[in-house]
Amino acid sequence: MKKPNMMEWTCKIVFSILALHIQLSANARSAISSAVEAETVMMPPLTEHTHQRMITGTVVDESGVPLAGTSVSEKGTANGAKTDSAGYFSLNVQDMEATLVISYVGYALQEITLNGQTNLRITLLPDASHLNEVVVIGYGTQRRKELTGAVASIRAEDFNTGNITNPAQLLQGKVAGLSITNPGANPNAGFTIRLRGLSTFGANTGPLIVVDGVPGVSLLTIDPSDIESMDILKDGSAAAIYGTRGSSGVILVTTKSGNAGQLQVEYNAYGSFENVARTPPVMSAAEFVEVGGTDHGSETDWFDEITRRATTNVHNLSLGGGTGKTSYRASLNYRDVQGIAITTGFDQVIGRVNVNHRAMDDRLRVALNLTSQIRKEQKGNDAAFEFATTYNPTAPIYGGPEAPRFGGYWQEILFGYYNPVSVLKQNVIDQERKAYLVNIDADFEIVSGLKIGARYSREDIGWLDGSYYRSDSYFNGYASNGIASRRITDNESKLFETTLSYNRRFGDFILDAIGGYSNQAFSGESFNASGGDFITDELLYNNLGLSQDFKRGIGNVGSYKDASKLIGGFVRASLNYKDIYFLNASYRREGSTKFGRNNQWGNFPGVGAGVDLAQLLDNPVIGQLKVRASYGITGALPSGNYLSLLRFGTGNNFYYNGAFIPAFQPSSNPNPDLKWEKKEELDFGVDFALFDSRLTGTLDYYDRRTIDGIFNLPVSVPPNLYQDKWLNVGEIKNSGVEVTLNYQVDIGRNSTYTPTFTFSTYHTKLITLSGKGASFGDNGVQKLAIMGAPGQNIPLIRVEEGAELGQFIGWQFDGVNEDGTWRFKDQNDDGVINTNDEVVIGNGLPDYEIGFNNAFRFGRFDMNAFFRGSFGHDLINSFRAFYEAKSVSASYNVIKTKYFMPELTDRAIYSDYHVEDASFFRLQNVDIGYHFNLPKQKLLKAIRLYANGQNLFTITNYTGVDPEVRYADGGNVLAPGIDRRNTWFTSRTFTLGFNAKF
Repeated sequence: MKKPNMMEWTCKIVFSILALHIQLSANARSAISSAVEAETVMMPPLTEHTHQRMITGTVVDESGVPLAGTSVSEKGTANGAKTDSAGYFSLNVQDMEATLVISYVGYALQEITLNGQTNLRITLLPDASHLNEVVVIGYGTQRRKELTGAVASIRAEDFNTGNITNPAQLLQGKVAGLSITNPGANPNAGFTIRLRGLSTFGANTGPLIVVDGVPGVSLLTIDPSDIESMDILKDGSAAAIYGTRGSSGVILVTTKSGNAGQLQVEYNAYGSFENVARTPPVMSAAEFVEVGGTDHGSETDWFDEITRRATTNVHNLSLGGGTGKTSYRASLNYRDVQGIAITTGFDQVIGRVNVNHRAMDDRLRVALNLTSQIRKEQKGNDAAFEFATTYNPTAPIYGGPEAPRFGGYWQEILFGYYNPVSVLKQNVIDQERKAYLVNIDADFEIVSGLKIGARYSREDIGWLDGSYYRSDSYFNGYASNGIASRRITDNESKLFETTLSYNRRFGDFILDAIGGYSNQAFSGESFNASGGDFITDELLYNNLGLSQDFKRGIGNVGSYKDASKLIGGFVRASLNYKDIYFLNASYRREGSTKFGRNNQWGNFPGVGAGVDLAQLLDNPVIGQLKVRASYGITGALPSGNYLSLLRFGTGNNFYYNGAFIPAFQPSSNPNPDLKWEKKEELDFGVDFALFDSRLTGTLDYYDRRTIDGIFNLPVSVPPNLYQDKWLNVGEIKNSGVEVTLNYQVDIGRNSTYTPTFTFSTYHTKLITLSGKGASFGDNGVQKLAIMGAPGQNIPLIRVEEGAELGQFIGWQFDGVNEDGTWRFKDQNDDGVINTNDEVVIGNGLPDYEIGFNNAFRFGRFDMNAFFRGSFGHDLINSFRAFYEAKSVSASYNVIKTKYFMPELTDRAIYSDYHVEDASFFRLQNVDIGYHFNLPKQKLLKAIRLYANGQNLFTITNYTGVDPEVRYADGGNVLAPGIDRRNTWFTSRTFTLGFNAKF
């Protein structure tokens, strides 16, 4: 059955809403344009005698600085608006004697009666009322003052700015304990998100993403410009409400919605220029020839040849408004992003519609969210960065004796030696991603304080991958006379939830409770085919029928389909006594088909308590001094389906009765007792607000323990049918400290400075990975992740039970011998250098990370400078370990860092000499903007121009391309800290843009 075209649906809905609004406005007593000029808007009649008037105004702080994002609403109605970047708002009211309610985080709530006024200037004063800020938590909201767990909130005005290609970048460095990394400048690469270190061995090392209440949504489905806020549930008690998926934390994404009133149109656009910032230090052509390299007579900068000044264009158009009890917001987002590597980048269109409606005296609320995405990626090939580093700098791009065979490109026939330009230009790797998300949410107030709610959502994501290596590509396609592959993948998630919530005050007590049922079904399927020997290269991967491999029966075809289901019931209750004492408790019982039939259900409780000592001390300086403690149990799902079952797959063919017959053999052992990983976490925290809330902060200490980790270990055959088995054997301990400080400083008239500082520490220890009759490695020690070819089959990582994760292992460099060879330390003095002389020589995980944000306002100017740093981690510099020696080869270029030793004439051999301290401090982002003072007019209401720079400088002793933390190696979370040779170069980006409101 053909799937619906959600992009087409989205566009139709956007333009239908716009047409409806224009038609309604046309039926009013006067057109909107005339009404604005007269400062009066006549909206469609609600009753025969009802008229509306437009109220406009500006909201500023006590220094006169505009407050963007301030909420302005008509008291007693659902009618409201938010101020723009200049503090401006407009609102249609029913009564010129109406009362406006103005609220902004960190400022005292204000109520103003209009008394016939149509234009207002409103000044808000600081107040500890920021504690009344509403924070999104699992299945509801809570006032900040009532939180007993570790929860961080980042609003749109505090997001990272500039050229944002992934929503994860909005949070990078902003939240203590949340590490977000993407080494290099690949725009198609995903970001590694790690909250409070490693909590599982499986595939779910990143936090659960919940978008508008829907768990498990891909962040890539949401455009960054559509996000209103992100709330991060960091500790076990806060995340326990999500049970099996909460071990690595939870990120709750709230998208932007519209406000009833006149049509509001926003258009945001920017263009970026991205240049290579840092490349590996290699020898020039002259230096290469001087140390004995082969001279082919040219002088080629291979870095320049495979890279470019990349451009990005982003356009975001949104419209919002509504009439009566209905509000809406629709947006269309377009991104055209080039990568710094030639033939790489992506273009993307995301359409989104949010509609909210209230009825039955506001007792019924219905919300509809639709999102549709089309994204096309040109992936290039990461290996080109390795070859650009090692290729002979005297070789030309084209020509040479082998050129006729290889498409005109210069090429020598050597191991792992490919012309980097041909790698990118002769081959194609593409991916098309289509996704849509439908979310329908409704609740009905049965009696005062008692609501019943229901939600249905569906997310579909499909990938269409294609690759082609030309018949004249020495890198891959030449040996096969061209080779192509095609893969189609579809994943689907369906969610149904129902809840019953109750909120009521009993004297000095406030009770907030919710219970519910959740049922989520997942399915996925894929088909792939690949073959070689093409009769032409012109059609790329678009006609696999041209492959002669299929006619000979040697083409490859595969497919799969799998499914799983997750069912849970949950309950949570929060108790507030006099805004002094707070208690929260939750419980979730959840079952999954991914586990063994004997252990498909798990229990996940959470509890937290807090007391605000400021209410007891009665000190005017202290607005808040809340101490809290919490405990929670969360879980993690396995990396795949059917791991607990006995499964069969194809094996080697065997000859029988004159023909080769495919074998069918076990591919996994059954384990009916496979159960949940369980993470227990204890958190102690302090939240404070001092000096009229100018100084605010949070301190947390956490201690977490993951037990019954799901891990695949080798087992004996027999009695087992297969060589390894999925078991509950792992245990990890993790602890750390998190600090967040924020201070607001008045530095003059209409000028403020607000610094925000975050600090996080990590300490991750592997307790065990053995048990259930299976052992991890040799006496609890295993070596992982070899250096690789050419010639270095050397393990790099030591994973040891009872020790910290991230240990590097190797020989200790002890100088250069007189004959130019390496000398390593003989640890046991036996006169032989072998594996017995290996010691721990570094660690790939950081000791602590910091973020330092500096926000300035000078009248209509604003500026933000954000610094980020990671300290205490090491990196294995693979380029140095292979190529920093004069005798590498007469054709391979030589790495020449500050560690280069001319006296060393032996081939490169990995040791602690190639392990470097990669601590760094980086100016991540600078943003400077100006808010124009526009004369009163019909069309343009506000405009802000801005300039932005990203990755402006990095302070580090690391000699590689990027000192960023590597949390895994090829997906292996037990092997962090390896800087592989295919890492993209880093980039520096400059952006010019504007935000306009009509």
